[in-house]
Amino acid sequence: MRRISIFGATGSVGANCVDLIRREQGSGAYRVVALTGGRNIARLAEMARDLQAEIAVTAYPDLLDDLRAALAGSGTEAAAGPEALIAAAQRPADWVLSAIVGSAGLAPGLTALQGGSILALANKESLVCAGPLLRRAADAAGTRILPVDSEHSAVFQALGNDSLDSVKTVTITASGGAFRDWPLERLAAATVAEASTHPNWAMGQRITIDSASMFNKAMEVIEAKEFFGLRPDQIRVVVHPESIIHAMVSHIDGGTIAHLGAPDMRHAIGYALHWPQRGALPVADLDLAALGRLTFREPDEIRWPALRLAREVMQAGGMAGAVFNAAKEQALDDFIAGRIAFTEMSPRVENTLSALSAQAGFAADPDDLQTVLEWDQAARQEAAA
Repeated sequence: MRRISIFGATGSVGANCVDLIRREQGSGAYRVVALTGGRNIARLAEMARDLQAEIAVTAYPDLLDDLRAALAGSGTEAAAGPEALIAAAQRPADWVLSAIVGSAGLAPGLTALQGGSILALANKESLVCAGPLLRRAADAAGTRILPVDSEHSAVFQALGNDSLDSVKTVTITASGGAFRDWPLERLAAATVAEASTHPNWAMGQRITIDSASMFNKAMEVIEAKEFFGLRPDQIRVVVHPESIIHAMVSHIDGGTIAHLGAPDMRHAIGYALHWPQRGALPVADLDLAALGRLTFREPDEIRWPALRLAREVMQAGGMAGAVFNAAKEQALDDFIAGRIAFTEMSPRVENTLSALSAQAGFAADPDDLQTVLEWDQAARQEAAA
């Protein structure tokens, strides 16, 4: 029986993972060690009771009493706060899903790797901020990181056992988000509500807005470099409004292998959950005749300057990824709060990168988590200013 933990269980990715586990619980395939969440205590407690988790953790200490009350009589332990998240990640588990949104997911994921767990990574900020650090931890513990983002799962599957030496380019697709067909002059007036509606995927608010700005895709480009050891010039992005092809791997012999599937996160989650085998999943079969056609176009970097910034971050290396992510998170906070316009987010990130790139240590890979967190804080302060 596999021991599993889910960090970020109440978010969209975590909830989809819980759905898959519930469907398989009749087989007794899993023993759920830890479930973590945020402020949705009722949902977290319901999941913990249903899956008979050993421990449930909320990130917010002020909600501990609420969580304890919701779990009373269940046999599931309750805990709260950042230290409790780390302690939960230290509990022995065979497979850990990292689905906490933002840089807050970095420390629990790194801790799980250091303990020897397979890390199923949906938290793209981890590799963007500290790719070398996580890879060293996985190597030292003799474990591995599995992709859960649909694009990186697609690359992972399309690569198969092929050597990277045969790979010419990797193309990840982007839906274009809420504003892909808007006139450019209208973007400055875009509201939070308009940016929070995705045409294809059902996701949380922050990642949906990041899709509209293409910051989500910029993060995935950087993550692809870290995940697969690709050169920046090998990674391409194409706008694919139907979201059926998730990624393509092109080889030096002229052949291209594409991964296709319905826009349903349960495929990528389920692939990582069952790896190295494949398991039956409640995902719709693909009907190409019903689709009729698939369309593609080059991304407009005037509309989506985040893609240009991603290339600059990959070229810079060092702490550029941590600074990029922190500045992006701060800019997103400011947009949601109404302090800046939608089109002001990218300039805010670019200015932060420019300001901090002159500081000592910017070009060096991080030696430890504390270094990453210090650059994260410096970037947030600069972006907020």
